[in-house]
Amino acid sequence: MNTSGLKDLFEPFDDVVIKRMFGGHGIYSEGLCFALEVGDEVYLKSDPEVEPVYVKAGSAPFVYTGHGRPVTMSFWKLMPEAYDDSEELKRLSYLAVAAARRAAEAKAAKPRVIPPKVKSTKKTVRARTQRA
Repeated sequence: MNTSGLKDLFEPFDDVVIKRMFGGHGIYSEGLCFALEVGDEVYLKSDPEVEPVYVKAGSAPFVYTGHGRPVTMSFWKLMPEAYDDSEELKRLSYLAVAAARRAAEAKAAKPRVIPPKVKSTKKTVRARTQRA
């Protein structure tokens, strides 16, 4: 799906921002990435609060193969009925934005640990070289 198609799809919900991402698109509202488009499929952000809604609707998570094994993302496939029902699309989009907001808040609340700088000397450089 191209950028204008994605903007048209989400028009009933919000004036979204579309950014190229990983061979697909990231879909943003309120500065938060709440949906992805990959391979002409749209996926909505999920978390433990929203996931039961997606499961009940028969959706499935976005899974890709990384380093030879499946990796499950916190995005779930947009249900087919939401493409034609603007009220359902808005409802699901609000849930996805809320999940994206919670993820951003949790990330911001995590203390950021910056490792101390190690002063490099000839002796430590030699030791590192000998280990390698």
